Amino acid sequence: MSRRFFGTDGVRGRVGDDPITPGMVMRLGYAAGRVLAAKGHDALRGERPTVLIGKDTRVSGYMLESALQAGFTSAGVDVRLTGPMPTPGVAYLTRALRLQAGVVISASHNPYEDNGIKFFSAQGTKLPDEVELAIEEAMESPIRTEASRNLGRVKRMEDADGRYIEFCKSTFPTDLDLRGMRIVVDCAHGAAYHIAPHVFHELGADVIAIANEPDGLNINKNCGATHTETMSRAVRQHRADLGVALDGDGDRLMMADASGSVMDGDKLMYAIARHRKQTGELKGGVVGTLMTNLGTELALKQMGCDFRRAKVGDRYVLEVLQQEGWQLGGESSGHILCLDKHTTGDGIVSALQVMAALRRARQSLAEYTRDCPVFPQVLINVRVTRDFKLNGQLPVRDAVGAVERELGEDGRVVLRASGTEPLIRVMVEGRDEPQVRRCAERIAATVREVAGRVGNAD
Repeated sequence: MSRRFFGTDGVRGRVGDDPITPGMVMRLGYAAGRVLAAKGHDALRGERPTVLIGKDTRVSGYMLESALQAGFTSAGVDVRLTGPMPTPGVAYLTRALRLQAGVVISASHNPYEDNGIKFFSAQGTKLPDEVELAIEEAMESPIRTEASRNLGRVKRMEDADGRYIEFCKSTFPTDLDLRGMRIVVDCAHGAAYHIAPHVFHELGADVIAIANEPDGLNINKNCGATHTETMSRAVRQHRADLGVALDGDGDRLMMADASGSVMDGDKLMYAIARHRKQTGELKGGVVGTLMTNLGTELALKQMGCDFRRAKVGDRYVLEVLQQEGWQLGGESSGHILCLDKHTTGDGIVSALQVMAALRRARQSLAEYTRDCPVFPQVLINVRVTRDFKLNGQLPVRDAVGAVERELGEDGRVVLRASGTEPLIRVMVEGRDEPQVRRCAERIAATVREVAGRVGNAD
């Protein structure tokens, strides 16, 4: 069965368009209640399954929260509401409270006009493909509301914020603190606005919180992990030691050093790996993605750390980590997985792991990541016909082979088809930027020429 609604990170879209409408979301809640939450509860003792629902700060969250409540309760499922809560906070609380599922209403780093629904299992992990497909199949069936005595009930969790704050703090070494550090925390006007500043402050830091006044419409707007210039400017303005930028749902992280220079997920993953390698805490190696900078890969290997690449997407990073039995992985975009600390990517927890490394080494972020170079990377999108197949195109393969021989071990080529548009993405990286650009343009020209011939032949 092919997917209709679930993408790589739950169900997402423009509010008001299917599937992000009250009716569809209510059906989604009902179907999930039947398929997911009904597993694992003690029906023999008359206990109803319970799910936890959290959300980010989008104005549409109120509407979708009500729709989900209606769907779950009509299926006989109890609901606990956290209000605004980072995605990893929902994952943690679901596991800690032994609930049947967690649900997050968020479109992550997207603008406020979008929203989405993503699920976590009882173990605080993202759902496997087969469960998502089962939920989609159940959405085809009509809603059959339980008898009144069997309907689910809704309660609000009053202590959700405090519990998650304490969890985040528990991932930082007990013999360390952040006293003497001035930190800018950009909350993206998102779900972590009332969480992240408290975590760093309670560990001793002098915190300057910015983008922490959500109004339902300003989430991710010129701030947060996708607009790091706001964090950089604030770091310089306040003469801070570090900057931390989260995205709208708090699972993505970018940081800045004292000069305001931005460190992406590759650099931060390297810092965590270096610290764990030095302390003997690194289990196995590190998993990146096809887009992880070659400089990061070489720096990790230089310090004797194994490295694997997964497809783009944190769920694929998680799959490879589980296959290898490793604990650390992430993406350039700032999704970092520390599986010894949490079951999913967590921006606050990842920031604390970087800060622990800096405190132990008594170095700045710039000093600690100096041996992790950033190789020039050129990405060219080549528009093709929708039926164009990259596999089997010998001229393209020859062009890629010639470039790979020219770059040697100091370069890398990635060709992949876009999953949403008729585009072939040509990415080349290496030590010398002019050479990298020439190579990327050479491959892109070959793809364009072959695609043109195929299109004309049709």
